[in-house]
Amino acid sequence: MKKSVSIIGGGPAALLLAVFLDVQKFKVTIYEKNKALGRKFMVAGKGGFNLTHSEPIAELIARYTPSHLLQEALLNFDNQDFRNWIDTIGIPTYIGSSKRVYPESGIKPIAVLNAILAVLDKQETDIQYKHTWTGWNSNHDLIFNTDVEVKSDYTIFALGGSSWKVTGSDGTWLDLFKTEGIDTTPFLASNCAYRIHWPEDFIKEHEGSPLKNIAISCLNKRQKGEAVITRFGLEGNAIYALSPQIREELESHQKATIFLDLKPTLSFEDLLQKIKESTLKKTSEKLGKELKLSAAQIGLLKKYLSKETYLNPELLAQNIKKLRIEITGSAPLNDAISTTGGIQLNAVDKNFQLKKLKNQYCIGEMLDWDAPTGGYLLQACFSMGVHLARHLNSIP
Repeated sequence: MKKSVSIIGGGPAALLLAVFLDVQKFKVTIYEKNKALGRKFMVAGKGGFNLTHSEPIAELIARYTPSHLLQEALLNFDNQDFRNWIDTIGIPTYIGSSKRVYPESGIKPIAVLNAILAVLDKQETDIQYKHTWTGWNSNHDLIFNTDVEVKSDYTIFALGGSSWKVTGSDGTWLDLFKTEGIDTTPFLASNCAYRIHWPEDFIKEHEGSPLKNIAISCLNKRQKGEAVITRFGLEGNAIYALSPQIREELESHQKATIFLDLKPTLSFEDLLQKIKESTLKKTSEKLGKELKLSAAQIGLLKKYLSKETYLNPELLAQNIKKLRIEITGSAPLNDAISTTGGIQLNAVDKNFQLKKLKNQYCIGEMLDWDAPTGGYLLQACFSMGVHLARHLNSIP
């Protein structure tokens, strides 16, 4: 007789788990609070639908904080394994110039989701919509919508984090686990905009301006990429990747210091030489024409440096390589691309089983881990789902 598996949530981790479970052994049911699966998956696709990242697995694993939680799962189902699998269901992929992996041109997010759902349909996976999990009864059976009780041999929670509440990923489940005595951590925003109090005249002129081909550092981490100047502060891939370091600084000091390298392709010595040897008279012309800095980059230097520093070639070169900016806060949880917090890692074993509740597991963003954008978040969810499926398949 088949054993029953209840999967709560319909995001990437849940979907891949259901796909890879052995349907000869298990009767699989997905319980979803919305009218459709993959709502956050679809929203993520609006901003450029990178499914994973192509970098070597050792480098990919190092992108996660902490990396030990996901290492085994990522090794067992890595980025190339994912590309190979999704190709078999009719979604070929390609590697873009950023080394991110995308569906081939013309394939929209809904087509990717439908290809996965077609596999579930073929496997006769039962999907129950409009089922909101509201806790456990005294026997630790599941309760949905306050009055529907479900007994299951295996329960897997894939409830997501606490950003983009419109997709159903609202984090309201956290208190249910806390009440059960399971260790949790409050949610914090990650991969989000960070607040900077720009001078008013600067932001009036440069709001919306991109800072291209820069590098940003915080604590021991440096990230090349791009950022955008907004009235709120800074956002973009170069600063998203520093979320763990910025959070650490904010928690310790209520502020965080970052350093912008406005010309990472040139050394300090090369910069200084170009500034000194320029035949142009005005410093701003030297920066724009000789060094190819944008108007926004020059504006930053003018606003953050004294006149004496700006006109001193050596001090100017130092600040082009290391311009100090202070961050005073982060965007609200709901505006973040992802969140940290949720179920503490010490509450689950290596197969993501809750130590206090046998045969009940947690996967996906509801666990307390972090990763930058660029396909890393999705890859971790895919890998966790497949890792747990293979674990459950191996149980006699």
